[in-house]
Amino acid sequence: MKQKPRDPSRRPRWSWYFYDFGNSAYASVILLAVYSAYFKNTVVGGADGTRLWGLSVGIAAVLVAVISPILGTIADYSKSKKAFLMGFTALSVVFTAMLFFVRKGDVLTGMLYFILAEIGYRGAQVFYDALLTSVSKPENIGSVSGKGWAIGMLGGIAALVLVLIPIQLVKGFPIPVAFLITAAFYLLSSVPTLLWVKEADENSGEKPQEGNIRIAFERLAYTFRSIKSYREFIKYTVAFLIYNDGIMMLMDFAAIIGATLFGMTQIQLILFVIVIQISGAAGALLFGKISDRLSSKDSILISLLMLIACIVALFFADSLTLFFVVGFFAGFSLSGAQAVSRSMVSQLAPAAKTAEFYGFLSVAGRTSTFVGPLVFGTLSFRMNNWYLNHGADTLHAEHYGLYWAIGSILLFLIIGLVLLLFVRRVTAKDPIRYEQPK
Repeated sequence: MKQKPRDPSRRPRWSWYFYDFGNSAYASVILLAVYSAYFKNTVVGGADGTRLWGLSVGIAAVLVAVISPILGTIADYSKSKKAFLMGFTALSVVFTAMLFFVRKGDVLTGMLYFILAEIGYRGAQVFYDALLTSVSKPENIGSVSGKGWAIGMLGGIAALVLVLIPIQLVKGFPIPVAFLITAAFYLLSSVPTLLWVKEADENSGEKPQEGNIRIAFERLAYTFRSIKSYREFIKYTVAFLIYNDGIMMLMDFAAIIGATLFGMTQIQLILFVIVIQISGAAGALLFGKISDRLSSKDSILISLLMLIACIVALFFADSLTLFFVVGFFAGFSLSGAQAVSRSMVSQLAPAAKTAEFYGFLSVAGRTSTFVGPLVFGTLSFRMNNWYLNHGADTLHAEHYGLYWAIGSILLFLIIGLVLLLFVRRVTAKDPIRYEQPK
């Protein structure tokens, strides 16, 4: 019996997936389940922790937004996406580990280390996402992106379990040890990408000329001058900027919402995020397949409609059980939207400018990461004070303030969905064709 020939793209593709497996540990432990709540409740304490957390996320977002398009253009021309990926990964790993030293009252240190870790994490994503076209084909890009996201969700679960076991079994287990575990997990999972993923351009044998930085800036300037040629990408970027605000707000404040409204303990928060990760893995796979069969646009629209329904349901969730149910479906739709959003960029970007266009999208993404959490944190803080000044007790004031902030999530998602309706529907059979870059 003839043996089926080995698929040469299998190892690079799985190595690419494995990076998602590792960086999701950072998202799950630092952003969602552990450090965000630890920073608010232990490092800072009180309602001001929500505001400072949003400010920290926002500062990192602005810095990444400034450098991403420039570095993306340099990476495209110099064929160094992987080098940039590993540099930012190293930054994130080091300062994730440094969070171990943050204790009660170390507000500035806790913010600084987190901001540097977040810059590394978000910056690395630009170049990781840009490598999607190196491990996929136009006809399966949605499925590959969705599968990577799903495997990432499983990585997040694995990291949370590694953290949960000692917290549950070891009396007095120090929470900061979780940050060391996360850093090690992230580092080890990035190794296969470094070893076996090759940039698409590496296989062509074409070598960049001297003066990479100068020529990269010239290419970036050319893109700006010819921006009208990329009208659909611009429309999509604006829509993404708005709906991603809502997604980022939900992700960055999920633990704070659970802890504030339902008094969730650290163990319950970790279990909640595990539930979200499980449903998110299923959502990423399903919406990735919908993207390939219909279009990325259709897939994102469906996922956003589901997410909007989840936010509405959150206003009626009056028990921890219902909060878990809402979280399950929110994770399902949220991961689908995120997984397909990155594959849609590859469909809208010229082949020679993938990292550059992911850099531009990163500006929108980081603006979302800044504006969304800033709006959420500020609105929650100000409305909390308003209710306190009008006679509400501390607990109810904090709850009411938080519900106003949750309402802003709903608004961002609805506006983003409406704007997405005006973006062209792109498929593998009907791609956007651009002139070759000069």
